[in-house]
Amino acid sequence: MEWVWPWLTTLGEALLQLFIQPFYYMAVILIALIYHRQLLQERRLFLVRMQSSITQTIRAVLGGILIGIMVSIVSLFLGTYATMGAVISIWIAALVLSLIRIRYLCFAYAAGTLGIVQFALNVASSWQPTGVLGQVVETIRGLDMPALLVLAALLHFGEAILVRMQGVSMASPLLIGGKRGKLVGGYQIQLFWAIPLLILVPTTGGVAGLAWTPLFNAGQSYTLVALPLLLGFSESTQSMMPGRKIQLSSKRLLLYSLALLVFSLLAVWWSPLMVIAAIIAFAGHELLVGYSALEEQQLSPAFVHPQHGLKVLSVIPGSPAAELGIEAGETLYKVNGVLVHSPEELHKALRMNPAFCKLEVRNHQGESKFMQRAIYEGEHHQLGVILAPDNQEAWAVQLRPVTIFHIITLRLFTHRKERRMDEAPLALPAPPVVSEKGSVEM
Repeated sequence: MEWVWPWLTTLGEALLQLFIQPFYYMAVILIALIYHRQLLQERRLFLVRMQSSITQTIRAVLGGILIGIMVSIVSLFLGTYATMGAVISIWIAALVLSLIRIRYLCFAYAAGTLGIVQFALNVASSWQPTGVLGQVVETIRGLDMPALLVLAALLHFGEAILVRMQGVSMASPLLIGGKRGKLVGGYQIQLFWAIPLLILVPTTGGVAGLAWTPLFNAGQSYTLVALPLLLGFSESTQSMMPGRKIQLSSKRLLLYSLALLVFSLLAVWWSPLMVIAAIIAFAGHELLVGYSALEEQQLSPAFVHPQHGLKVLSVIPGSPAAELGIEAGETLYKVNGVLVHSPEELHKALRMNPAFCKLEVRNHQGESKFMQRAIYEGEHHQLGVILAPDNQEAWAVQLRPVTIFHIITLRLFTHRKERRMDEAPLALPAPPVVSEKGSVEM
């Protein structure tokens, strides 16, 4: 047990390093900005705040700590390690990629890119630049890519678990331009976590060796280094309930993580597989995103009004509708005995009895359920129900790429000429930028 005390001391030093370095706090601030932008989007679209940006940020921090603990423990026993050059390379690669799209601010994209670059540099082994460029090239060539890719796989296992746990609670309703130019309802699911990761770094002395033989045996002794990371998940759906979308996405993430883990571990014994694992890290993630977008295009919208009644897009937490048990995707059929077809008819039916309301609601299976409740002064004029669009709204969502620059500068409101919704380019969801006359850039 001689190794226990040295490692407890090293653990304390690594945690202190995590608390005093700025990168972890920068990640938390960036997450807070992302959720603040989402709050502004909800207010612009629905004139209400569906989620608290503070609560969402706290959830993100707690979820990140959970992933950090899990991955740190597993990687410690596997012996997954990184040199300081690898740590710096990952951060630089992630920041450069985030200038292209914010969703590229991810360990898998950064590790995959470095793996591909390393393969290209090894093929061109005769190229030996000098100066700063030479140092950069040597650092990339010296990276232990299988270890970094295993770490990326472990992080995405944790991501899949947290997507399943937190996804529904973080989903935010949207109004989106549909295929035929009409507005449809949908959801944006944005999950970002600041990961306080502790990883092994080989050292020449001063710290005891491990009490077991790890898979990645890089040296005789190691130390622990704090590596704060930013992990993100972003999806949008207009054809499914948020819960269903979350289930599919989390399962696909698990399969992606498993494939990446298998090829990364095989690359430990046969190095040519490293470049395949690196391609899986980047292209596999893109395949998941592209398949999800194609799936959304092929399915019919779920949040459009039926012939009779009003489709519920979302329910404000703590509102009368939430207390009654009305759920997203259900249909308000009759209010105080009156069949409703528009928000105006809903408001008129509620005013028939300002102190009490009786509702007939059709659930997802088309079956009726009956509800009643007293109405109190100051409560939401539609009981806290957010309805699917009726194409009279002044604002909607246009899905477009966003870089880290848009997040940091908080460029929320921009002015431009009117643009038809069916001309809006499709892209994967990222934090929104609202613009006049019916669009929110993503």
